[in-house]
Amino acid sequence: MNEQFTRQAQDMFAAAKDARIPENIQAMAEDGVQKTREAYYKMSAVAKDGAKVVEEVMLASQAGAKAIGDKLIHNTTVNTEAAFDAAQAIARAKTLPEVVRLQADFLQQQLAVAGAQSKELFELSTKVAKQTFETVNAAATKGFEQMKNAG
Repeated sequence: MNEQFTRQAQDMFAAAKDARIPENIQAMAEDGVQKTREAYYKMSAVAKDGAKVVEEVMLASQAGAKAIGDKLIHNTTVNTEAAFDAAQAIARAKTLPEVVRLQADFLQQQLAVAGAQSKELFELSTKVAKQTFETVNAAATKGFEQMKNAG
């Protein structure tokens, strides 16, 4: 049985050695490879653009976060300096009514400053969120268009 199997395999290989692949089959195979290669290149370009878009979104988000962080640090510095200036003025006060007046003036000033700082921070946060959303939206639109065109 083993000899018979070996002989049949040898006969098949001998016959296959002289067999020719039809030209239409070769053409179909080559066309399939070419179309697959083209699809790969299109999808690869879309993926690379997608990665670039993600990087742009991350950079926009990072820049926004930095702007907000810088604003918070600036506000903290301004408020701390104002507190030190008020404390120094209070320390130099000669009478109790002067101390009370300086404290009241400082508190009134800080309430106004805090309101203005809160408004500025809210406006900055809104601007950053809007810019980030617009970047994401533009990226998504571009990505969908590329996918549509690649298909």
